[in-house]
Amino acid sequence: MSLTVDASGFPAYWSGLVNEQKGEEVLDLYDPQATLLPTFSPNIAVGRVALNAYFEGLLSRDSLCVTLHEETVTIVQPAESLAVVTGYYDFAYEDAGKLLTHPSRFTFALDLKQSAPILHHHSSQIPGALS
Repeated sequence: MSLTVDASGFPAYWSGLVNEQKGEEVLDLYDPQATLLPTFSPNIAVGRVALNAYFEGLLSRDSLCVTLHEETVTIVQPAESLAVVTGYYDFAYEDAGKLLTHPSRFTFALDLKQSAPILHHHSSQIPGALS
């Protein structure tokens, strides 16, 4: 079974599932051998068990919202079903009654012919300017 979204629409699709708190559907996007370098953990997550643990923690944050900056999305597609998609998004959530926003960047390595197309996902907070 193939995913019905193309590479250009994938970040919005992923963000929408996170915003709707659809943890199982988010997990189902990751290949069983997928790797994740997560935004809010120093640990690399490999495979469904580790991915599930990370996303359970992420989705438990109060008022979690991912805002995609669609104008930053860039796609390299070396083959019809293979794509590397990069861009910026913001994670926002409440902590102790205060809204925290974390500008972040992402890379998805995708095999769009698979029902679980994410082979690798790197997400990190955008660092400040170097001095």
